[in-house]
Amino acid sequence: MAKQALIVIDIQNDYFANGKWPLVGVEAAADNAARLIQAFRQNAEPVVHIRHEFTSDSAPFFTPGSEGAHLHAKVLNRADEPVVLKHFVNAFRETELHAILQERGIEELVIVGNMSHMCVEGAARAAADLGYPVQVIHDACATLDLEFNGQRVPAAQVQSTVMSALAFAYASVLSTEEFLSA
Repeated sequence: MAKQALIVIDIQNDYFANGKWPLVGVEAAADNAARLIQAFRQNAEPVVHIRHEFTSDSAPFFTPGSEGAHLHAKVLNRADEPVVLKHFVNAFRETELHAILQERGIEELVIVGNMSHMCVEGAARAAADLGYPVQVIHDACATLDLEFNGQRVPAAQVQSTVMSALAFAYASVLSTEEFLSA
């Protein structure tokens, strides 16, 4: 069996109810992410946390040094779990993520986190391009309503669109239950 790691992307305070950029379904997604973190820890498999922080105080959320940019309490890292700081959508861009995975001999990735249509999708596509087989756990990811060409796109549609696109060519897309029972 290939060595896998759980990549926990941007489950940070600003995405929750009292934050600057709340997501639809973030509480349930974070609960599922926490279940997956626990399963990986119980199996002594690596967990890598990704934390987004913009470089400007004028950013709409995740401003440098803010409480909103901190990891949420539901998914805090342990001392032996790296936290990769990123400043771009793609968690591999200008970070040490790929090096950490290579150092640990990781061959496959399981991805959870926020926002499905941005950082989760960006990391999944980049990981696949780097040659990692990827599994995205759809109900451990959250997004929000968007707007395009004057039309509101509900979060459920955004989520379905992103996950179906990833499943087409970049990742296996599973539920938490499907992953844990496999």
